Amino acid sequence: MHQTSPSHAAPDGDLVALFSAADRTLPTMLQRQAERHGDRALLVLGDQRWSYRDAVRMAAAYGEKLRAAGIAAGDRVALICTNRAEFMQTLLGCAWIGAVTVPINVAARGVQLRHVLTNSGARLLVSEPEGWAAVNQLEGEPLPLERVWLIGASSEPARSHVQPFPHADGVGADAAPVRPGDMLAILYTSGTTGLSKGVCCPHAQYFWWGVHSARLLGLGEKEVLHTTLPLFHTNALNAFFQALLTGSTLVVEKRFSASAFWEALANHHATVTYVLGAMVPILLARQPGPQDRAHGVRIALAPGVPEQFQAEFVARFGLHLLEGYGSTETNFVIGATLDEQVLGTMGKVRDGFEARVVDDQDNEVPAGEQGELILRAKEPFSFATGYFGMADKTVEAWRNLWFHTGDRVSCDERGYFRFIDRLKDAIRRRGENISSYEVEQVLLSHPQIEVAAVFPVRSELAEDEVMAAIVLREGVALDEIELMRFCETRMAYFAVPRYVEYMVRLPATESGKIQKFKLRERGISPDTWDREAVGYKVAR
Repeated sequence: MHQTSPSHAAPDGDLVALFSAADRTLPTMLQRQAERHGDRALLVLGDQRWSYRDAVRMAAAYGEKLRAAGIAAGDRVALICTNRAEFMQTLLGCAWIGAVTVPINVAARGVQLRHVLTNSGARLLVSEPEGWAAVNQLEGEPLPLERVWLIGASSEPARSHVQPFPHADGVGADAAPVRPGDMLAILYTSGTTGLSKGVCCPHAQYFWWGVHSARLLGLGEKEVLHTTLPLFHTNALNAFFQALLTGSTLVVEKRFSASAFWEALANHHATVTYVLGAMVPILLARQPGPQDRAHGVRIALAPGVPEQFQAEFVARFGLHLLEGYGSTETNFVIGATLDEQVLGTMGKVRDGFEARVVDDQDNEVPAGEQGELILRAKEPFSFATGYFGMADKTVEAWRNLWFHTGDRVSCDERGYFRFIDRLKDAIRRRGENISSYEVEQVLLSHPQIEVAAVFPVRSELAEDEVMAAIVLREGVALDEIELMRFCETRMAYFAVPRYVEYMVRLPATESGKIQKFKLRERGISPDTWDREAVGYKVAR
């Protein structure tokens, strides 16, 4: 396996010095890097291969198409599209003229889809046929949409407001005078409760995503970055800015495929890739083979990988995993370079940010104690600017001038942060607070368990009971009593799940994030095992 040595700085100077505060917009970054890197490949997406110059031409051409369709600076353009060239053509075109892209999860349906389209006030929808079919099935008041660009072949009857996605022809538009604080995109979070919130992401936020990710990954020039994650989420968009800022190439696959993952990395000569926590056990579950090391990847950005899988993954596949913490609303605020990493922690707060661990009144707690993580940025517009059309939610999240993450963490005396769980995932049972994350870690350490999600269900005592939804490894069985005996020696007696249900798969987003709110809503089913119903008493 060929390995390249990481460089811990931009190849020809610090990126912050290369781009002054006023230059931290996508149109300026595109033009500046096209001047420097010309015909070098920037983006490979399916059968499309764009150079740095091509990206500028695409941005200008689709900016002109959008203007001709009546889209102006500040207007929102909704985008329902998988990983294909039209996604990036729309995003770059919108950014070029100062319009705002609203990427929508392609799995969105019903109430969620209607909310995003209505809340964003999008005037134009760019969509693949499946997304457009889902929009047509929505009931209720008319949407604010005025026209639709339909991607790909379709039997859609001709209508004046529904047109095929245009070809990139013509001279192209002049770039608008975009400012770093202007919105680049509105990304809707897959919140666990309530309506999704549209996160207002300015141009400069993605500049800083690229800068901080490049520093922590040690990106040099001419790297090949490879992602299978969906472009409608922050992670893959961030990877585009990493490539753009460092003079590298980003390869975007259609979707994640465990069977094709390593072969694709080798074929594209990738040096960096991106994995989410749920992808790691899936890859480890496959039969070992020569493809495991027939690649040149040296590092993967891998937030949220369970600790018990990390050593096995690194030993088997021969690449390093980089932990860290960020969110759609913030940036790469907590992390560590490979030589700084401490297993089981997310890292330290990075330069340019502040972090505190606080109680429910925003008072900072002592080192080692658990509390909510709150964050603040020192550079202008390196965080999101709020939730679109939801002033009350913005004020609530940014109260006391700090962004409240909703994540329970601790920070030790050395400044290393450890993730505990989401605050709303904490379970209160018999007067005891239980971390769902900690229970999950015990379950995941069982050799026969592939995936586990722990969540509260209501008890007869008007508090919570602990329930676990579990996916077993292929071809194995696990008796619930055996599981209870495994748990009671590894966690407090009050944290041992009362309810267990084995499932074929757990509900998840396109990026693999388990949707616990769906499990909570589903609750106890006829297939749920109840240890109290069978008279099993947990040893204290």
